[in-house]
Amino acid sequence: MENYTYNSLTLQLEGFKVSEDLMYPVFFLFLTSYILSMFMNIGILIVIMIDKNLKQPMYRLFCNLSVSDIIGITQIVPCLIADLLRPPSERLISYYECAFQAFVTQLFATTSHTVLMVMAFDRYVAICNPLRYTAIMSNKMVIKLTVLAWGVAFVLVGILISLTVRLSTCRTIINNPFCDNASLFKLSCESVLINNVYGLTFSVVLLTSSIGSIVLTYANITVICLMSNNKSLNSKALKTCSTHLVVYLIMLFSGMIAIALHRFPQYSDYRKLSAILFVIVPGSLNPVIYGVQSKEIRTFLYEKFHSKKCLF
Repeated sequence: MENYTYNSLTLQLEGFKVSEDLMYPVFFLFLTSYILSMFMNIGILIVIMIDKNLKQPMYRLFCNLSVSDIIGITQIVPCLIADLLRPPSERLISYYECAFQAFVTQLFATTSHTVLMVMAFDRYVAICNPLRYTAIMSNKMVIKLTVLAWGVAFVLVGILISLTVRLSTCRTIINNPFCDNASLFKLSCESVLINNVYGLTFSVVLLTSSIGSIVLTYANITVICLMSNNKSLNSKALKTCSTHLVVYLIMLFSGMIAIALHRFPQYSDYRKLSAILFVIVPGSLNPVIYGVQSKEIRTFLYEKFHSKKCLF
């Protein structure tokens, strides 16, 4: 058997396969989704920064989710859109660019979990300890939670990608529309046992912590609401928690589908589509869901648009 031990610094992305008839409709669909997602996420950040009524910890923590979505979408979607118009032979990327893209992709996926876990803690304190909420969720605590969410993700993903880039490569085809860790270490003909063990442990720990914290948090909130006859408290809990839960479930299911389909090569086209949707769908829906739910954001936007109409 021929022994492949070379390292190539130029890789070819397999990309997202579409027929010529669908090329431009898909191109404009992805482009429109990208523009709308960026517009809404940046818009939410601006609104939260300039409106004094949105200086609450909940909205400051939500900014992390918008920043994560912006990073993930910007790193992946523009390259994907450009590759749609290129022939497969010209969809090239350097190994180092691919490794960086894989790092950002995994960081985006991981922070989606860690940030939502932090936001769940915030909702728990707000509903279960409303009298101590201001004292607990101080500016210092918000900064600590933000650093923790990003710091944990950065370290875990850094180790994950470091284990991959140490491998030599014997292939040059990335069987994905963009670079992620799984596609990157599949380029190697060396043993990837350590990568698989760490990757599996990483996924299990992240998902267990994420799902466990969400379940525990909402179980405690449900008990508090059932024991309370305070309709105002129950209404507030229903609004804020349902919003957070919807965002979490969208992110969780879209991510789990993409991970599961990596194990079934025969469904590669579905895996590619699910990987793209994992980036686009949560990033597009998060600002809409929170914007619609938040009375403060709705009030701010109504006042701004209403005042402009009055000027004309």
